[in-house]
Amino acid sequence: MKTIESTPTQSRTSRRDDAHAKSTRESAVESDGSLKGEEGVLYLGIDLGTSRTSVSASNGVRESMPSFVGYPKDVVSRKLLKKDVLFGDEAIENRLALDLYRPLGEGVIKGSNGTHEDHGKETEANLRAARDLINEIIRRAKPRKDELIYAVIGAPAQASIKNKKAIIEVAKESVDSVMLCSEPFSVAYGLDWLDDVLVIDIGAGTTDLCRMHGTMPEDSDQITITYAGDYVDRQLAECLKDSCEGANFTIQMVKSIKEKYSNVSDVMSPVVVDLPVNGKPTAFDITEDIRSACRSIIPAIVEGLGQLISTFDPEFQDRLKNRVLLAGGGSQITGLDLAIEQVMNERLGGGRVLRCEEPVYGGANGALKIAHDMPADYWEKLK
Repeated sequence: MKTIESTPTQSRTSRRDDAHAKSTRESAVESDGSLKGEEGVLYLGIDLGTSRTSVSASNGVRESMPSFVGYPKDVVSRKLLKKDVLFGDEAIENRLALDLYRPLGEGVIKGSNGTHEDHGKETEANLRAARDLINEIIRRAKPRKDELIYAVIGAPAQASIKNKKAIIEVAKESVDSVMLCSEPFSVAYGLDWLDDVLVIDIGAGTTDLCRMHGTMPEDSDQITITYAGDYVDRQLAECLKDSCEGANFTIQMVKSIKEKYSNVSDVMSPVVVDLPVNGKPTAFDITEDIRSACRSIIPAIVEGLGQLISTFDPEFQDRLKNRVLLAGGGSQITGLDLAIEQVMNERLGGGRVLRCEEPVYGGANGALKIAHDMPADYWEKLK
């Protein structure tokens, strides 16, 4: 996957008066060809994630929400909720009354992978939910009605052509121009870590690894694996089935437990949770289950790091190995940076891992910076 891909998106602009849109674009261009960030154009950086979707906007707004979309199941639920569509936490809280969708799987829109899944009502429903999700996160960025919206959207490092086209298609109704960039690249770009650095971006559906060496990353510089947050949830659910006899729980309950207690440290405080057994809340010590499930992604991550390091210029391998940046929602697992370092020492002879200070907004911040740095004529060519 090329790091940045772009496409014109005419549908939103075509609904406006052409003369007004043209004058607005022209007023947004400085004499040196750059775009004014606050006059006529709203830049957005969007991290479109399997678990969370975040936006950073040039007007200073930052918003993040769970990537859930829900539609009332029937007339009764519509009357109760008084809404046609619910998003994020509100959708999760009312999920029993909703047809609930998490339209992104492994970092891309479900059913957009070119398989037989591309046909059917479920795929169409996920496309609709993804379209509504993008529209909602843009609405939360508070664009003015007279503003053009130029958006950079983060996607998995090795998303397929069909995946990228699907993201572009669902964004068309909400933006005037859109570019896609790989999520780990956007994190590195936002921090100006552009030379001799390895980015680990742990999301829910995928973990993306990207090797930065002062140029735009090529396909050979990027790896996408599915050992990520959802994988940890499944591993934890299996552990709880074995250790919590008779307990009933859902994957959403497991996810909430993981997000609250995730830890890979050798020494950690006991984790005791209440789970229902025959309807009665029952206390279970799940300390080892949490640690084991969270550690399950480390071997695959270090294997990917080893692949990117071993195929790099030998003279710069040590520098690359000692500049590993841990980002994404999964980077919030307590002790994960030190645990990865430990396995790197065992398998790769050393390494140093640093954490991104803003795991929720790191990708969106970087995407916004990319949007700002694109020349005005580049955006205009997309119109």
